[in-house]
Amino acid sequence: MKKLYISLLFIFTVLNLNSAISDETDIYKKIDLFGEVLEKINEEYVEDINQSESMDSAINGLLQSLDPYSAYLSPDNFEEMQTETSGEFGGLGIEVSMEAGVVKVITPLDDTPASRAGLKAGDYIVKINDVQVQGKTLSEAVEIMRGPVGSDIEITVRRRGVKKALQFTLTREIIEIQSVKSDLLDNNIGYLRLTSFNENSAQQIKKRINELDKDKKTKAFILDLRNNPGGLLSQAIKITDYFLDNGEIVSTKSRKASENRKWFARDGDLTDGKPLVVLINYGSASASEIVAGALKDHKRAIILGENSYGKGSVQSIIPLRNDGAIRLTIAKYYLPSGTSISEVGVTPDIEISEDGDEFKIKTETDNQLNYAIKLLNG
Repeated sequence: MKKLYISLLFIFTVLNLNSAISDETDIYKKIDLFGEVLEKINEEYVEDINQSESMDSAINGLLQSLDPYSAYLSPDNFEEMQTETSGEFGGLGIEVSMEAGVVKVITPLDDTPASRAGLKAGDYIVKINDVQVQGKTLSEAVEIMRGPVGSDIEITVRRRGVKKALQFTLTREIIEIQSVKSDLLDNNIGYLRLTSFNENSAQQIKKRINELDKDKKTKAFILDLRNNPGGLLSQAIKITDYFLDNGEIVSTKSRKASENRKWFARDGDLTDGKPLVVLINYGSASASEIVAGALKDHKRAIILGENSYGKGSVQSIIPLRNDGAIRLTIAKYYLPSGTSISEVGVTPDIEISEDGDEFKIKTETDNQLNYAIKLLNG
């Protein structure tokens, strides 16, 4: 029996070894095939090609075949991304991803050319000036959208529920990200508007809460996460913690069980448990969904608005030797209830859609905010 066991173990080991060798051989064959294809393109294609750009596109294609959020960042793009997370960059003011070969607007940022022109979360960009986007990589499309500050660009989009393509003319400008705004509304309702999760967002939210409630007369709070595409996980955790006394905030699960993590709230609700309404819409993604989802799971807030985007994955920026980087999905987010928000999003407790084409956040036409105010006023 012992001999049989050893024989079976040996056979199993050999089979596994042969399989591994076979897989490795197949990979090397594919690499050789890629080299051959590149050589044929270089020799036979109707026009001269830039081999360096072709290689960048191939790398990016490999990453984007994994999911819409993984991508290659050239040295220039990596440097620009670092500028964006620090708070100021040039462009149109839209957060985008790639879906089915088309650039999809995750959200237009507040007070930017994109939001002022009328672009909306969920719009599909099909043409930039006279260039068709279909077939372009996300990096290529973003590069076309960049240009000198003050120059115009024409964006053509397809929008859900609208038969004809819509055209918008935008003027490029320096985008200054003011991630936190606040206001004391009628009847002592504290309003907090968070447009992104950058490195200063949690500190600013804490400061605004203390300013709004310095006399302890604020009776309720509204946290507005609409059109917030997300950002730094650390900031989402801190901001959620400001409204909780205890309990799990979020967990991540990755390929390696040893790297799975959970984050918990610490004692001390900055708002002393006062009523809280969180506003979300389709442009609320990633870190926004973590905050809204955790506060909903703990029944700490009423979530109001529209279903969120559904980006429940964690990307890590991994630097490369050429001074570029790859943005790679390494884990998924899970809410305290154990629910994943990937492709699903956060469902509001009270569903209120934007009312008409004249809708604009925090104006008289903002029916979602108006409903939240009425709700808190009883």
